[in-house]
Amino acid sequence: MRSIARQSALLVIVCVAAFAVLGCGRTVNKPSGKMLVAASIGPLGNFAEKVGGKLVDVRILVQPGASPHTYQLTTEQMEMLSNASVLVLNGVNLEFWANKAIDAADNPKLIVTRTAEGLPVLASGDDHDHLGGNPHLWLNPVYAVRQVEMIRSAFIMADPKHADDYKSNAAKYIADLKRLDKDIRKEVKTFKSKDFIAYHPAWVYFAKEYGLRQAAVIEETPGKEPSPSELADVIKVCKKTKARAIFAEPQFSPKAAKVIAGECGANVLMLDPIGKPPHYDYIATMRANLKQMTKALGQK
Repeated sequence: MRSIARQSALLVIVCVAAFAVLGCGRTVNKPSGKMLVAASIGPLGNFAEKVGGKLVDVRILVQPGASPHTYQLTTEQMEMLSNASVLVLNGVNLEFWANKAIDAADNPKLIVTRTAEGLPVLASGDDHDHLGGNPHLWLNPVYAVRQVEMIRSAFIMADPKHADDYKSNAAKYIADLKRLDKDIRKEVKTFKSKDFIAYHPAWVYFAKEYGLRQAAVIEETPGKEPSPSELADVIKVCKKTKARAIFAEPQFSPKAAKVIAGECGANVLMLDPIGKPPHYDYIATMRANLKQMTKALGQK
């Protein structure tokens, strides 16, 4: 993970340099009459859309099919930040590029909210740990409520004249998130099995909240394929725990997951942790993920 982080940092520096040459003070894709908001990933972008409604123009930075762990901002995206009012981040160093991008934007009015701030962060058990822990807090709908509240506060700070609108929109969406949480709890109680194998440590907060068990992880370090010995270890755990499900992700190749499944007789199903912008719906995606879990883990 450290070598990947160093390479990524160098690429960010190159992007920052290119951005500086182009001029970070230009107006790029600035919406008319709406507050310009940048969000790092689809879920946070969807939260921002729900809180802002018609008052905001939300731009999602991590592109469809890409991983936020390894993504590189484009020069155009960095220029856009020079005109944005709010930048919505997850934090816990999911967005390794954030500090350099914020500095390059040179935008004194930009309000940055790291929405995972104040939430209990779990150690990931791998090289993520030196970056501050596991960043996938949005996959726990209970924590998603807190992230929506953080976005609401940032919008009110950036645009106080529409504070009542942001408060009302956030309250409605938080009620929807609480219904989602209630439905997940009801469904998980019907599962025959609680153990699963994850592609990477994305679902630990979900598992902890709802009483599931992540028995093993295929790819400990994002972007680094598992070695033959690591695959063998996961296969052993899969057989020992009799895990019925291996959850792959559309942002990564399912090849390793299929190899493991073939050895231990588990089912491979897709769970999507960040969705497919620009038409992304967090609640619909989480409900689709829940259906996949039900297929894999069975019902009593």
